[in-house]
Amino acid sequence: MTTRWTSIVTIALLSAATLQGCASQEKEDDSFHTSGSREADQRAEQRITKDQQLKGGEEGALSEEAKTLYGRLGGEEGVTRIVDDFIDRALADPRVNWARKGVTRGGLLGIGDKSVEWEASPQNVATLKRHMAQFVGLATGGPAVYEGKDIRASHAGMKITNAEFDATIGDLKATLDALQVPADEQKELLSIIESTRPQIAEER
Repeated sequence: MTTRWTSIVTIALLSAATLQGCASQEKEDDSFHTSGSREADQRAEQRITKDQQLKGGEEGALSEEAKTLYGRLGGEEGVTRIVDDFIDRALADPRVNWARKGVTRGGLLGIGDKSVEWEASPQNVATLKRHMAQFVGLATGGPAVYEGKDIRASHAGMKITNAEFDATIGDLKATLDALQVPADEQKELLSIIESTRPQIAEER
């Protein structure tokens, strides 16, 4: 009888432990499925994973842009700010003579020459700034958009001198200093603009 009773007690204890374990497992499962529905939780997890992947992709794209000079200059906003300040400086600088006052072209031996003077009207200045910002953006790794004319063709016959080009570079440097653009970015941008000298300056 003692052995049989011991067996019965042992079986009862094991059964109780098993039931307790099942109850504990059910409790853990309920805490895991926060919505109370496995299917709903799976959909939520999939959505979160997708959002994280999209976010990661966007951050990756941003980091790639940030590596370009365009990104390091502040992207569209930064380039626009630089161009706005620079153009205003250059237009006001008599050493540059951006309006090409007193410059003529076209006639043989000076006969029939036509003035190439440029009118700094609000519309013309706005167009100039837009095209300049597009050029800088394209040249520094930004959007491939440029609506302006070919650089060499648009400056042909304007008799721009090296001294005038130097003054223009000086105005750009002053803008970059005023806007506190870092030295490395300044050097890169100034080098890009300097590379256009052969297409712009006609008189040495």
